[in-house]
Amino acid sequence: MKKVVLTVAIILGGFSTYAVSTIPPTPQVELIAQEEYKEIKVEALPQAVKDALAKDFPTATLTKAYVGEKQELEYKLDLTIEGEELSVYADKDGNWVEKK
Repeated sequence: MKKVVLTVAIILGGFSTYAVSTIPPTPQVELIAQEEYKEIKVEALPQAVKDALAKDFPTATLTKAYVGEKQELEYKLDLTIEGEELSVYADKDGNWVEKK
């Protein structure tokens, strides 16, 4: 009988230690890759990008232009529209690219 009681006590004691030792969950972190851009002259923009800018943003003033260092076919354009500053992205064909 002592062996049965001792065995039950050991088993129950083992279960309680497993219930107590929990590992806290690690928080999920989302990494956002930021692409580097280098400034270029406005004249160096492809004609397709200039045409798309004139068509879609007729009242905008282009203040600066950048080209992607990793993807040389992507451009960042800093615009001023009625006093507000805005950055837009385009590919070499003048298609607008949405950035997060």
